[in-house]
Amino acid sequence: MAVVTRFAPSPTGFLHIGGGRTALFNWLFARHHGGKFLLRIEDTDRARSTEAAVEAIFDGIRWLGLDWDGEAVMQFARAGRHAEVARQLLAEGKAYRCYCTQDELAAIREEQRAKGLPMRYPGVWRDRDPVEAPKDTPFVVRLRAPSEGETVIADLVQGDVRVANEQLDDMVLLRADGTPTYMLSVVVDDHDMGITHVIRGDDHLTNAFRQYQLYRACGWEVPVFAHIPLIHGPDGAKLSKRHGALGVDAYRDMGFLPEAMRNYLLRLGWGHGDDEIISTEQAIEWFDLEGVGRSASRFDFVKLTQLNGHYLRQADDARLAALLGPMLEVKLERPLTAVETGRILAGMTGLKERAKTMVELAESALFYTLSRPLTPDDKATKTLADPAAAADLAEFASHIRGLAAWTRDTLEDAARVFTEARGQKLGKVAQPLRAALTGSSVSPPIFEVMEVLGRDETLGRIDDASTGHRPSETTAA
Repeated sequence: MAVVTRFAPSPTGFLHIGGGRTALFNWLFARHHGGKFLLRIEDTDRARSTEAAVEAIFDGIRWLGLDWDGEAVMQFARAGRHAEVARQLLAEGKAYRCYCTQDELAAIREEQRAKGLPMRYPGVWRDRDPVEAPKDTPFVVRLRAPSEGETVIADLVQGDVRVANEQLDDMVLLRADGTPTYMLSVVVDDHDMGITHVIRGDDHLTNAFRQYQLYRACGWEVPVFAHIPLIHGPDGAKLSKRHGALGVDAYRDMGFLPEAMRNYLLRLGWGHGDDEIISTEQAIEWFDLEGVGRSASRFDFVKLTQLNGHYLRQADDARLAALLGPMLEVKLERPLTAVETGRILAGMTGLKERAKTMVELAESALFYTLSRPLTPDDKATKTLADPAAAADLAEFASHIRGLAAWTRDTLEDAARVFTEARGQKLGKVAQPLRAALTGSSVSPPIFEVMEVLGRDETLGRIDDASTGHRPSETTAA
């Protein structure tokens, strides 16, 4: 049997992190088995579904790197097909018309509540003759569900889960206005799309029993179900915005890489021994549903950030530079020059060693784009305010000005000769250099910075710092 999975979000908001993990698990399972991963947008809630949300879902899935097969299916466009199935069940006696009014249903619920009974539709019109209905009374179409025995779901994550059929009432398939309900639409779409495995959050487990009954009523093969435990916050409570329950796009804006997000989401509820760093290629090879645990996983922002730092260090320099460019241009409110772009690429190896997110990377790379004279931060200003440091910088500039080769190695050698001749440690000149060249007390290796900046820019920045040249009030940094 060829495996076909699907991800079926509702476009009523952003693609949240739990949805991202569900999409990932479906994608990995399909790719592992050489099958298909389909996308369906469940936009039947017309009042809440928006085009912006649809695009946000598409963008989020694409950013995660999860390619789907074929065209995305829009559920609302298939409403005619859904209603057709309900009418067929009605013709076969597997569904029936219910003429209960809203007031009658409310009265039934109130009576059940007063008696402490479960609130379920009691089958008022299940066996009544429709000719008894008042003339021109609207009706809904309900499934004639089995009332005895039990429904058992052989779930690949939860194991066998069962419910007594007497606990399930006859669900509505078509509303009084003729529109299909969510439960009907999902089953019909999954059947028509050839879905073999339904992998989703365990908050849908109760729906599975009713959907199973509908599959049986239609005479269709029931797909394999796998209900994944939900994601909780670090405190064990239901994941909320304060824990990080944001849209996938928010994590992109916070500077996380898609490969890091895939790795992190993979490990939220699925494991392969003690492996923590798992490439996408390895995940496709290893992924199975047996590795999914039954307990809720806990979202850990610190762990995600650390993992992202690993992927930043492993990422291609040119790719990072390309991602960084637009971020820096927003900060600078102007396009980068070719020289600045070249510096960022040349300095990427040193920049990415300390950063854990793209936002941190942009902050640390900013000094490569600043025009002279720089505005040092407080710590750098304090360092450069020392007259001895300014004098050392001026002398060091003279010492290196005529170097034949301007490389990090020759610059470091020259600095060692300079400090040893003065009976000083290398840090005596390195820290003022860092303040002068970057405007900060923290930077990539300073001799690498000097090589990337080049001879003229380096000497110019040192001269500015050693002579106390600072930008005027009207000079933009």
